Amino acid sequence: MTMPTTTVTGAVRRLEGGWFERLAWVLLVWLSLGFLAWVPFLYVGIRRGLSSDWAAFGSFALYEVAIVTCTVASDNDDSDAFFGGMFLITLLMATGMLLFAMFDKKAPATAPAYRTGHPNPYQQGYPYGR
Repeated sequence: MTMPTTTVTGAVRRLEGGWFERLAWVLLVWLSLGFLAWVPFLYVGIRRGLSSDWAAFGSFALYEVAIVTCTVASDNDDSDAFFGGMFLITLLMATGMLLFAMFDKKAPATAPAYRTGHPNPYQQGYPYGR
């Protein structure tokens, strides 16, 4: 669960995302086979600016650098199972974070206070609205 943050001016920085946006980010991660898993977290880090958002971006960027480097440098078949497991765990973790943890829930619309809605077009004493 994420908490809204306040800036120096006191404005609350929230990043609300509907299910279509969340699924679009997950689709990007899965269709790129995890190579672009860092992109949605960079977007959230820039937009909302929480330190936890930047930590998530950093961890996925570090994962990408490490997995590409180790895969290229590895020449034995024993590490393939390890890299496959790490790949699936990372994709599932990114999916879970994007669907349930990264975006704030939409704030419910507040109901207007009593008598602050539309004024009565008919004034008292005028039965026909004059």
